[in-house]
Amino acid sequence: MASLVEELLNGLETECRTYEELLGLSDSKKESIIHGQVEELEKITASEEEISSRLKNLENKRSSILKDMAVVLGHDGEQFTVTAVIEQLKAQPKEQQALTEARDRLVEVASQVQFANQQNSILLQQALDMVEFDLTLFKSLKQAPETANYNKNAYNTGDLLGGGSFDTSQ
Repeated sequence: MASLVEELLNGLETECRTYEELLGLSDSKKESIIHGQVEELEKITASEEEISSRLKNLENKRSSILKDMAVVLGHDGEQFTVTAVIEQLKAQPKEQQALTEARDRLVEVASQVQFANQQNSILLQQALDMVEFDLTLFKSLKQAPETANYNKNAYNTGDLLGGGSFDTSQ
């Protein structure tokens, strides 16, 4: 059991460091979005995908360790969590304290990553809205107003006024 606790503790610490790495990338991503650095944003996104893959592997490893602990503690078939392990370790305060601190750090860093992702999502949406506004503005500059011409069925024909410029030579 002690080796499983140590393995779980090491996994939680590795997961925490990986989330901190992801948090650093989120800060860089925010700056890239603000300054419109598309190439840098692509690089950051590729790095985030690689880190997300590592996090998924760490999560799977943690789940496997928790399943093994559940078998050892006689809770086979139940959903076993880190909090449940902490409660089971009342007789071992040193390990209990270490796991509690690791879990709390992981929860804090994951919350920070989630907040940074929400901010980046808002910034991306605002950037997309600005691009859409610019496109609409450019389209409207090249478009002439419609005439009030109607066909025999009283429908607007949608004819446009001449889109040329003023000719001073006439």
